[in-house]
Amino acid sequence: MTHRRLAKSLRRPLMAFMVMMAVSAPLGTGQAAEGLNSISRKDLVAAVEQGPGPMKGAADAPVIMVEFSDFQCGYCRLFWKETLPKIEDRYIRTGKVRFVYRHMAIRGEASVLAGQAASCAHEQGKFWQYHDMLWDKGFPLGLTSARLKRYAAELGLGEKRFASCLDSGKQADHVEAETILGHALGVNGTPSFLVNGQLIIGAYPFEFFQRGLDGLLTKAPRELSGQAK
Repeated sequence: MTHRRLAKSLRRPLMAFMVMMAVSAPLGTGQAAEGLNSISRKDLVAAVEQGPGPMKGAADAPVIMVEFSDFQCGYCRLFWKETLPKIEDRYIRTGKVRFVYRHMAIRGEASVLAGQAASCAHEQGKFWQYHDMLWDKGFPLGLTSARLKRYAAELGLGEKRFASCLDSGKQADHVEAETILGHALGVNGTPSFLVNGQLIIGAYPFEFFQRGLDGLLTKAPRELSGQAK
């Protein structure tokens, strides 16, 4: 793993700086997270919210909701199936919430590989389609390299480009970096969420998120009136 690769994959200087501190040898994941704790929580949250990666919703939405997820997590799938569609209909599509996805690959090699595959799909502009297919077809046992490549082919992704990305481990540093940042922010299980910087751990029902989001949105009437124009 090199600092140049990290800076190129994450692009933004703040994110690259944090991740370089986190993954410098010979630190392990736990020690790396401790190193990140020397940086302010505000900067960590900003890196997670604003760094490059999959997102849905208006860039200037008054509420930013970040999900930390693992493709082998049953509760993450439950959130995707039952809660996320309601949040998307009520808040994301209406410009009230920007939803950001971050990897928290903590359940072994299949989790890491699936995270890399999703990031490879993101390179070709189809992260969300691939994300949905993994939850629909891949969970819990369909996360082998061969099947991950098959899903990419079914979505019409460039098969050679995808296979090269996955086989080379091109996205390994990126998946590890996001996982380390999650640990540094106190994420110890999946799914976990940052909602305007406030940490929530667990796959709560839609009504729980609804109360919290509505409470935050009442504090930002000017921003919301601007969205309606």
